[in-house]
This record gives sequence, structure tokens and C-alpha cells, in this order.
Amino acid sequence: MSLQFIKSAAACLLLTTVVTFSAQVQAHGGLSLADDVCKLTIGPYTMHFTGYQPDSTQEKEFCEDIPSTGRTVVALDYIEEALRPMPTEVRVIRDAAGDGGVSVDEKNLDAITILHLPPKVYSNGSITFEHSFGQPGKFVGLVTINDGQKEMVSRFPFAVGEPKKTSPYLMGGIAAVIGAIAVFFFLRRPRKSESA
Repeated sequence: MSLQFIKSAAACLLLTTVVTFSAQVQAHGGLSLADDVCKLTIGPYTMHFTGYQPDSTQEKEFCEDIPSTGRTVVALDYIEEALRPMPTEVRVIRDAAGDGGVSVDEKNLDAITILHLPPKVYSNGSITFEHSFGQPGKFVGLVTINDGQKEMVSRFPFAVGEPKKTSPYLMGGIAAVIGAIAVFFFLRRPRKSESA
């Protein structure tokens, strides 16, 4: 095999790994970790998302899944000043299907709601709320803003008190990268002479 072929194969494997990680980021809907800051995207706007569990993890912040059941404090801080005059609504619902709840039945929304902050203008640019999760499970956070012309909703699924599962795509990507490195070094090693 030529060195050019090996380089091309390694580049393909690297691209596959990057795409796999990107797909995992999309699994959390509007919530993402960028520059060590957890950001919630709502239309063209963003909020800084911070979660704490003061009784179990003290000052440790979380961004996506909530580590354990119990008292949880969440803070949403507006990044853009333009959000301050807009009414913001926050809702947390049970995800009975366990699929991220991106399709929500509006007629039964109240029946599955576990926390609701009605639309309100937060002129100080910060929303803080607290909820005690009694049991582990899957939930969906809904943050809705209204700019006067249209309503924008950010939906982000999350789990509470469930062990983190390693994605098979992640494990496959890691195995592929390790395999590519092994093949690369195997083919680069000096070959013994056939005549010796």
C-alpha cells in the first residue's frame, strides 16, 4: 500500500469520527457546549444555561443530563440584550416515549408538565428556577420566546439520574482511529530483506 493511500484512509476515518461527534451534539436539541459555556439556542438568539444540584454536587455545574435526582437549580442568562423585552416561557415535561420528545402533543401538554414558568419579561436578563426531581427518567425542556411577530421554541431532551451510556458510534469511531494508527505504523516499519 502506498503512503498516499494510508493518508487518505486516515483522513476518511478522522472525518467519520468528527461527523459522529457532531451527531451526538445534535442529540441534545438546542443545548450545546461551546468554549466551555453551555448555550441554549432559540432561533437567532442564545442563552447561557447553568444547572446545579446544591445538595449532592455542591458547586459543580452541569450542561445537559442531570447527574442525580433531588433538588436542582437552573439559571438561564440572556446573551443578547435584545431578549430582555421579550416574554419568555419555561416548561419541563416528562418524555414518556423516551425519544427526545421533539413532537409534543399540545392538547396534553399540561398533563405531562412537571414545571411551568408562564411567559414573563425578565428585564434583568436572567431566569432562575428550582425543581426537585423525585425519580430518574427522561424529560424535555422547552424554552419559548416571542419577539412580537413569531414564537420561537428551543426543545432539549435530557435525562435525570440515569447512568451515561457510551454511544456505539463513539466506540466504533475510536476503534477505527486506533486501527488506522496501527495500520499506519505497521506499514511504516522497516521490512527485513527477503534474501537474509
